[in-house]
Amino acid sequence: MSREWPLWEVFIRSQHGLAHKHVGSLHAPDAEMAINNARDVYTRRNEGVGIWVVRAQDIVSSSPGDKEALFEPANNKVYRHPTFFPMPDGVKNL
Repeated sequence: MSREWPLWEVFIRSQHGLAHKHVGSLHAPDAEMAINNARDVYTRRNEGVGIWVVRAQDIVSSSPGDKEALFEPANNKVYRHPTFFPMPDGVKNL
């Protein structure tokens, strides 16, 4: 009986970035092997300083069809928008 290894999503933090970015996916039997394989596949030119791997089956996301229900209530809260607050005259760039 052949069993396929789980799928892992790979996120790399670049040397010049603060956030990890999704770069691809790979199959591996466990997290340690997934990190080692991600290093070999996605950081060949020494561009990464951090690697995250997450089992694809553990990722939960919203559906584009849920956009209105999820994000529409925020549009009614104008105080969350930066233009709601007055800017002092002395502030040039924010």
